[in-house]
Amino acid sequence: MLKPTLQLKLGQTLTMTPQLQQAIRLLQLPVLDLNAQIQEALEENIMLEMEDLPDVPTTSADTTAEVETIKADELWQTRTTERIQDGGWNGEGRPISEFADESGQSLRDHLLWQIEMEHFSPREVVIGEAIVDSINDDGYLETGLDDILASLDETPPATEKEVERTLTKIQHLDPIGVGARSLSECIVLQLSHLDWETPGLQLAIEIAADHLDLVATRDYGELRRGLRTTEDGLHDALALIRSCNPRPGTAVSSAAAEYVIPDVFVRKVDNRWQVEISPTGVPRLSVNQQYANLLRGSGEHAVLKSQLQEARWLIRSLEIRNETLLKVATSIVSRQTSFLEHGDEAMKPMVLRDVAEEIGKHESTISRVTTNKYMHTPRGVFEFKYFFSSHLSSDNGEDQSSTSVRAKIRKLIGAENPAKPLSDSKITNLLKDEGVTVARRTVAKYREAMNIPSSSDRRVRETR
Repeated sequence: MLKPTLQLKLGQTLTMTPQLQQAIRLLQLPVLDLNAQIQEALEENIMLEMEDLPDVPTTSADTTAEVETIKADELWQTRTTERIQDGGWNGEGRPISEFADESGQSLRDHLLWQIEMEHFSPREVVIGEAIVDSINDDGYLETGLDDILASLDETPPATEKEVERTLTKIQHLDPIGVGARSLSECIVLQLSHLDWETPGLQLAIEIAADHLDLVATRDYGELRRGLRTTEDGLHDALALIRSCNPRPGTAVSSAAAEYVIPDVFVRKVDNRWQVEISPTGVPRLSVNQQYANLLRGSGEHAVLKSQLQEARWLIRSLEIRNETLLKVATSIVSRQTSFLEHGDEAMKPMVLRDVAEEIGKHESTISRVTTNKYMHTPRGVFEFKYFFSSHLSSDNGEDQSSTSVRAKIRKLIGAENPAKPLSDSKITNLLKDEGVTVARRTVAKYREAMNIPSSSDRRVRETR
């Protein structure tokens, strides 16, 4: 006969607390969207009050720049402590997304930028570009690997294993789940980036891989019986599945240009570059002490106590946002002092890992933090992303950044004889004379990215 017993177990697990979810979500938002979130919180939570009104800068050249902005994309991390549940399904099985993205940057541009920033070999870059070209706006790979392999013109020829390996690397880029070939694979990819100690994760992966049809029909009884699990276990697994975004590509899309408010200001004071969080645009919040004092020692008013806790979480989340932005911006400025002093040609090569290691964050976190965050400098307003560029070798042993090489190309073309414009091969040779080793096709790619016509087109335009 079974007897009830008590057992004590000790263990450590990483969990995603509501306040951490909120902190990560707010960290992703640009100033304008953050203000909207704060205004909504002020209207709904009586325990919150605004200390001062933000002085939103006017749309002058000194305080704003007309650039295309991005609303919050699905914020997924490769650590449980850095995971956010932005999108998923509602109770009726339809996809939902808490935030829509408005950006001039396409999903293709976003992926290609990451390929340049990550550790892809030259062959993997070529293969990766072919794969990205076959990914639709929802983030799914529409073309078979055989067709992608057939479209490549590499020497020696690329192999199927190389294409599969490159696809796997792309599937680990942001947004997580991109490059999947089915809804099942998309969800499994997202779940696989969580900590393996997350409750219900193993069951969630099994359901996503083999039983999504039962989830769609909400046949939970059949799921419990077939998987031999408890109701609580199934609940945890389904919660993880619903937290996934079935259309990860929608986190990056195109929209009209808007004005942006810089998140940080960079100034030179006493020959030292200083970074400050922008004092304008975001209001300072505090807890309404009059209401908070009324709750002390009272066992009633559960709703007000809940609002008090939410108010404290929000205030702390805003503090975390400012601290993280300041750390990232300070790291960028310390590495790019030459750019601030001398311009694009002095830009140093810098990848996500450099900043991630310095401030103790994961690379995927830096990728998302640097998206849609803007820095006001004496040289203008720049997105944090602008300061990142890949390494190119030089004869003197000091790597050049791709941004620096682009600036050199632009300078050479700007000084050319209109009657005899420089060809890509000639530019390659001129760069080599300066000690910068770069392939002709790379010069062509950079020139096209800067919307500079070919030498023949430039010659035709000048002679007319």
